[in-house]
Amino acid sequence: MFVQAIVLVGGEGTRLRPLTYGTPKPMVPILNVPFLARTMERLYAAEIRDVILAAGYMPQAIVDYFGDGSGLGMNITYAIEETPLGTAGAIKNVERHITGPFFVLNGDVLTSLDLRSMREFHHEKGGIGALHLIRVEDPSPFGCVVHDDAGRITAFVEKPPKGTEPTDEINAGTYLLERDILDLIPAGRAVSIERETFPQAIAEGKALYAFTTADYWLDLGRPEQYLAAHRDVLSGAMPLAVEPGINGAGREALFGHPRVVPPIFAAADVVVDASATIGPNVVLGRGCSIGAAAAVRESVLWEHVSVGAGAIIEEAIVASGVTIGANARVAHGSVIGHDVTIDPGAILEPGTRLGAPPERIPG
Repeated sequence: MFVQAIVLVGGEGTRLRPLTYGTPKPMVPILNVPFLARTMERLYAAEIRDVILAAGYMPQAIVDYFGDGSGLGMNITYAIEETPLGTAGAIKNVERHITGPFFVLNGDVLTSLDLRSMREFHHEKGGIGALHLIRVEDPSPFGCVVHDDAGRITAFVEKPPKGTEPTDEINAGTYLLERDILDLIPAGRAVSIERETFPQAIAEGKALYAFTTADYWLDLGRPEQYLAAHRDVLSGAMPLAVEPGINGAGREALFGHPRVVPPIFAAADVVVDASATIGPNVVLGRGCSIGAAAAVRESVLWEHVSVGAGAIIEEAIVASGVTIGANARVAHGSVIGHDVTIDPGAILEPGTRLGAPPERIPG
């Protein structure tokens, strides 16, 4: 069965600022590779070659990286939204490119979902579509999906008050839909597929089915979730072809260091002083340098971050091109945007966010 895919990548990533001042949310890296590239890898593995990217915020960065998709052995079509259209509106906006059944993937969801298994499920069940669901301990912040014993969806309940949830199964943001669903989406305005289109489909007697799995699933929309995703990848809880221990093209820069605590991912051209403390759960992007007696723990550093002697970074995200002066302290929950310079001896409070660049922080 030929299936296309639409990836919704139009969001501004406001909750990840200042990281997303200089990088669109889909291009925020997971282990030094843009998250959207990880998604494209999943689509390729599922034998999907025709992909439509519904973009809006900073689309040129996405176009420049992926081009027409030929470098990936895929065909990529871009649909740039002038104004946000919502999930269903974005799908309606690319109607002319859709030829048959199609996946819809949210561009900020990290999951181990097997798309091929979902395709087989939809083929067996029929109907107008299948929705990926997962079970969570607290479904109240999410959209609950109610279905019968055969898997046919009967109701959607958005963010029910805690204690009133009808089920622990939530909408996990991956859909496999038939082209007929486009007839239910009005053109020219913002439309939510979760709040408008799916309930309308049920009201009209069209069959939507629940594909519930125990796969890994995480929304990358907040800094704490972004850090959690890296911990899960490094531990193997989220499978991403990463071996345990010290991994990455730059791992040799850490071999033999007495203060290295795995798991760690080190990209190419990393330089780490032998007296530095690195780990656990640390990602060092390409070209990072860590000075004497510095310490980096539970943190993700993007490319070309320079950490001065004696500096300490704990549970933080540091974007590309940042310079952290000697003996500076970057406390947990901090998010440092592109090209920021933190002066020697500066002490950042927990949860500090710095950017957009350039910006200097007095010591």
